[in-house]
Amino acid sequence: MSIDMMNAKVQELRELKRMAAELADEISSIEDAIKAEMQARETDTLSGLDWKITWKAVTSSRLDSKALKAELPEIAARYMKPSTARRFVLA
Repeated sequence: MSIDMMNAKVQELRELKRMAAELADEISSIEDAIKAEMQARETDTLSGLDWKITWKAVTSSRLDSKALKAELPEIAARYMKPSTARRFVLA
């Protein structure tokens, strides 16, 4: 791929990322408005003709690895598993 083609691809990628960020902001704004309405109605479920929205608290339990490393570092070290990933960054 030539440098001109690469420049065009990067410009296209930047524009698409900008558009995606705008869409994400708009989606978040609409979701916040719906959540505000659900709070005003004091409900965790809304239904319409062809849709249903639920907004409920979900509780989950996760391992606090930072606390485990602080209190029992030798045990934490035995169960640590290194992982490698490649990160794509456009700057």
